[in-house]
Amino acid sequence: MLSTQEIEFLDTHGYLDLGQLLSKDQVLQVNGRIEELLQSEGENAGAELAESKYIRHPKEEGSDRLADLVNKGSVFDVFYTHPRVLAGIEAVLGQAYKLSSLNYRAAKPTKGLQKLHVDWKNTVVNGSYQVCNSIWLLDDFTPHNGATRIVPKSHKWSSLPDEVMADPFDRHPEEIRIIAPAGSVFIFNSHVWHGGTTNQTQQVRRSIHSYFCTTAQPQQIDQKKYITEETFKRIGQKGREILDV
Repeated sequence: MLSTQEIEFLDTHGYLDLGQLLSKDQVLQVNGRIEELLQSEGENAGAELAESKYIRHPKEEGSDRLADLVNKGSVFDVFYTHPRVLAGIEAVLGQAYKLSSLNYRAAKPTKGLQKLHVDWKNTVVNGSYQVCNSIWLLDDFTPHNGATRIVPKSHKWSSLPDEVMADPFDRHPEEIRIIAPAGSVFIFNSHVWHGGTTNQTQQVRRSIHSYFCTTAQPQQIDQKKYITEETFKRIGQKGREILDV
């Protein structure tokens, strides 16, 4: 599903643009379901994150959140089963991986800035990567609406942002921003330095993260705890293996 050149780029730079994997109709359908969930869950939106001891900032100020999308509609199945995404995850983590969480994040106007960080507790020795993320763009990502920033090649560095930057919220001289149309998907090694930027527009900037870890690591959202009978039957054997249920 990935070319040799794509795998080499991902290994070298720590991220990869997989292109537009969602059609315009799919993006509209997903955003419609997201709006339904935000309305129905209200103040409890993203409550599953607060229950997880493996998520550092479950109540991030300045963003809308939803969690456990695995169990909130078949429209979300593609986010953790698409062959090109799984090929990228396997290129980073090897064959022994599982979905850690499937969450929605939308940076609100004038909000969304995150410090540069990694999604693992320390740096990685000898390429033994433990976590890998994919971000699905539900809006066009522009230079002004809070696009995710990444510092290429930083997944191979022996230091963390907090250790070497005076202020990890500052812009890094080597950082780039994910700029692409809605429906696009980027995969990035979660050991690469990354973070959200400030949304300078008057509209929310929407995305979904399908986050994976090695089978030895605990999931951010315990899929066995939340899995519904309907989801279990719908996703088939391959889906159950990815969810580790």
